Amino acid sequence: MEKIKMVTPLVEMDGDEMTRILWKMIKDELILPFIDLKTKYYDLGLKHRNDTDDQVTIDSAEATKKYGVAVKCATITPNAARMDEYNLKEMWKSPNGTIRAALDGTVFRAPIQVKGIEPCVKNWEKPITLARHAYGDVYKNTEIKVPGAGRAELVFTGEDGQEIRQVIHEFTGSGVIQGIHNTDKSIGSFAKACFTYALGTKQDLWFATKDTISKVYDHNFKDIFQEIYDKEFKDKFEAAGLEYFYTLIDDAVARVMKAKGGFIWACKNYDGDVMSDMVSSACGSLAMMTSVLVSPDGIYEYEAAHGTVQRHYYKHLAGEETSTNSVATIFAWTGALRKRGELDNIKELMEFADKLEKATLGTIESGNMTKDLALITSLKDVNVLNSGDFIKAIRANLEKSL
Repeated sequence: MEKIKMVTPLVEMDGDEMTRILWKMIKDELILPFIDLKTKYYDLGLKHRNDTDDQVTIDSAEATKKYGVAVKCATITPNAARMDEYNLKEMWKSPNGTIRAALDGTVFRAPIQVKGIEPCVKNWEKPITLARHAYGDVYKNTEIKVPGAGRAELVFTGEDGQEIRQVIHEFTGSGVIQGIHNTDKSIGSFAKACFTYALGTKQDLWFATKDTISKVYDHNFKDIFQEIYDKEFKDKFEAAGLEYFYTLIDDAVARVMKAKGGFIWACKNYDGDVMSDMVSSACGSLAMMTSVLVSPDGIYEYEAAHGTVQRHYYKHLAGEETSTNSVATIFAWTGALRKRGELDNIKELMEFADKLEKATLGTIESGNMTKDLALITSLKDVNVLNSGDFIKAIRANLEKSL
């Protein structure tokens, strides 16, 4: 068949470790044979980020703003061990955090449901989409290790010199303090992205914080959401037959266990990080979850929700066989290709993305899967495939549909 032509390139962000290996396999087997692929390539592998003083991450974010759609491989957020392993100049920040801040985006994550991999929560009939605020809180924190007795204060000095000061704690010994922040602008963008995404996907929207305890910080989120909903979205939601409601985060956790799914659950940054992992794990695997960063002005960055699979990478380097689940990374590519096709009005590109996703799920449903899924499937007599053979089995199914 003739390769599908593209008009506008995708921004392609390569990554680290085992997911970088899978990235190349996916391109070689599932993308390049069928699409005349156009990308603006950025190497976000940790070594190259270190070599460029992380400028490559900033450049990739700016390119995403320019071209509108990006696809990103999983990347390492370095810790002390990584500092030594990669001989880093400094402990570079999370690339995801840098890109999210640059795009002022909200992360939407939903489990990829497939026959034979039933959710642990039996009443979850439809996927639950997690909307995670992608700015501030502990991801932009400032921390101090308190050496001994003393007073910790929270101080704000305005441009006019006015000072607001509050005592955090009177320490009688050593401890720790942490400062976090957020902005009304970012919270407003988060709210608008959630309401718009809910309307576009025709799903109810929940929003949850802990304003009974955090009476200023969390309550500010609640107030901004309600104000924007009342002014801009209430009539649209009612016309679409959709519901928006606010509840406490602990109440939301209790409710979600009894829900049937099919809604969007909006959370602050840390809550969304944790709850998306909970939902994905309950639905089978962290490698079975879509993730898309959406900016208020309609820019999209698709990625896998999981990490770089370090343990499998070390096995791969040792020449050992791995059975690494590539589904979420495949769906990052299909999401980006579908959105690019939609924006450029290329029907063939959108149809290809649909067929690749169907071929991927069909491979699993036929009993051919990676080890992580074989351990939890309800299917009988399954065939456990290694990393490369799983992708090749998907290609065989894809070719049939094409």
